[in-house]
Amino acid sequence: MRKLPTGFQFSQWDGSQRLPLDPDEIMAAIADDLIEYGDLRWAMRNLMSKGMQIPQGGHMQGLRDMLKQLRDKKREQLERYDLSSIFEDFRERLDEILQMERDRIDEWLSGDGSDTSENATPDGGHARPAQDQPQSPAESGANSDSGINESFSSDVLKNIAQNNREQLDNLPPDVASQIKTLEKYEFLNPDAQRKFLELLNELRRAMANSFFNDIENMVNKMSDGDIERMKDMVQALNEMLVKKIAGEDPGFEEFMDKFGDMFGDNPPQSLDELLEQMQQQMAAAQSLLNSLSPEQQAQLSSLLSDRFGDPELNAEMAKLAKELDFLSPDGGQYRFRGDQRIDLEAAMELMNEMQDIDELMSQLQEAERGGDAGRIDKDLLKDLLGDDAAEDLDQLQELLKALEEAGYIRSDGGDRWELTPRGSRMIGQKALGEIYQQLKRQNMGNHAVPEEGRFGERLEQTKPYEFGDPFHLHMPRTIRNAIDRNGPSTPVQLKPDDFEIYRSELITSTATAMLVDLSWSMALRGSFQAAKKVALALHNLITSQYPKDSFYIIGFAAYAKELKAHDLPYLQWDEYVLGTNMQHALLLAEKLLAKHQAGSKQIIMISDGEPTAHLENGKAQFAYPPTPETIAATFKAVKHCTARGVAINTFMLDSSYYLKAFMDEIAKINGGRVFYTSPEKLGEYILVDYVQNKKKRLARRA
Repeated sequence: MRKLPTGFQFSQWDGSQRLPLDPDEIMAAIADDLIEYGDLRWAMRNLMSKGMQIPQGGHMQGLRDMLKQLRDKKREQLERYDLSSIFEDFRERLDEILQMERDRIDEWLSGDGSDTSENATPDGGHARPAQDQPQSPAESGANSDSGINESFSSDVLKNIAQNNREQLDNLPPDVASQIKTLEKYEFLNPDAQRKFLELLNELRRAMANSFFNDIENMVNKMSDGDIERMKDMVQALNEMLVKKIAGEDPGFEEFMDKFGDMFGDNPPQSLDELLEQMQQQMAAAQSLLNSLSPEQQAQLSSLLSDRFGDPELNAEMAKLAKELDFLSPDGGQYRFRGDQRIDLEAAMELMNEMQDIDELMSQLQEAERGGDAGRIDKDLLKDLLGDDAAEDLDQLQELLKALEEAGYIRSDGGDRWELTPRGSRMIGQKALGEIYQQLKRQNMGNHAVPEEGRFGERLEQTKPYEFGDPFHLHMPRTIRNAIDRNGPSTPVQLKPDDFEIYRSELITSTATAMLVDLSWSMALRGSFQAAKKVALALHNLITSQYPKDSFYIIGFAAYAKELKAHDLPYLQWDEYVLGTNMQHALLLAEKLLAKHQAGSKQIIMISDGEPTAHLENGKAQFAYPPTPETIAATFKAVKHCTARGVAINTFMLDSSYYLKAFMDEIAKINGGRVFYTSPEKLGEYILVDYVQNKKKRLARRA
């Protein structure tokens, strides 16, 4: 037996909780777009683009909101940083190193250097860490194995210091050339040397990061053995690329078994993934160059070239760059205009972020066009815009599923979706609700006030019984009347005046044909959506509240045709066919209404202009302005409808002089009415007219 829960725990709503998507809310959100454009997929794409209000009062971000956030984020970065400060950073750091070295040279030249335990002397090689430097002669007395003669005179120290000063005085003016020269310089100050090595390692990391992601640990304080291993890795990668281009097995697994530890905590799982990462890194490096001035590009290229000090490794890196030409990493170009300083490593990270922003923006734009949010990188979205955006993306991807599970849409077996009959009714209910809400605001009410009647359908209201009324006795009210008259006693004595019956009203059955103008002018004037919404609302009203009635929908342009209710949401105007053929629409309506012998019959016609087409031998004849033949054929069709007792009520969305004269003539022939209205008022007039003329009250009010 399933165990029932014994209690519940409640907490205060703080806005962070997510409720399941409400299919009714989704349908309400797409209704207007579906009515106007007749395309379910387009309506869903538009909803994904603009987002929607959710029941708890919040807003589910759409793709458009996410794009705006990304554009704002990109603009903030562009307005924040100054890329030229990269070189200022190098200049200041190098000036500090040189000043430290000059201070040590001055100490040696003044004779104070002999008392410093950290002094260094040249040994003819490249700059080395302080712990590898030989000691000064003053220190050699404590270490007789140093290989340095204890009698090394202070004059020799001064000569060395003077030589180093001359080297520093003759340094080239630009930073890149100074760094290249100082790589062969023997520092006297180990602290200055350590700072210089840190600067070199940063340049090495930047050079490596222009190809590889997350290998900075490999190039920190790179030893000769590390350089040799990196050389082997790049050589093996070049060999893999050659095999891949030749269509052979590149041997990626063996490559990763040997060098996988060099690719950080999240190594690539395939050669294609590695190449994709390399393309991103190369694009970021190229973006950095593209965003600099030509002079700055030359400086940075010079700073990063031959950075590992190994000709063979440099050659392998050059070969790798050539092999990767097929990746074509163009990179973006960003116009930074801020004043905040940034160093080279931070600039490379910034370029990766800018590339990610551009990539995600491209994905969002593609999803907007295609209506498929499944191609958006959710992890990237979360990194850039946070958890809320990722949750909203999940909900956007659930929209179609929620509608399908609710029975509002169904798939045709492929990638197309269509409304179910239930979905069409939901759209009609929304249209009807909007129109009734407008009526309510104007105190027009949904229906005319019922009057008492003797026949027809029973209402919940009651009235005193009158002779001739159907004896639909309301027993509780009848007994109460007797008790009120005689007081509480038994048995209850009833008199004729105590009898109270249910009210009733006579509801006539009506057959209605709505004629909707599908000509291009309806769309140009913004009238088509209103007419379509009214057709949906009337269909919903009749099927839900007047099931005994009949309702037909006829669309007309050059020709007229009957439309089915489930086609209404997809109905579109005919933009390629000219003509407003009222004659054909009236003849078709007359034919459909002739099926009904009892009850009243009416035509509701919605149009925005005079007839410009009529049928001759079954073919439409178009002319503008209208010809006498078209006008005469239309009047003849009106007379046919009038002779068969069909009332014609016309709702015109224009009120020109010639149109009024034409419509007045139709009213004279038929006895119907003409309403001159606007698209926003169309639904109110039609529904009020339909409902108020639907019910005929019988008997006087008691």
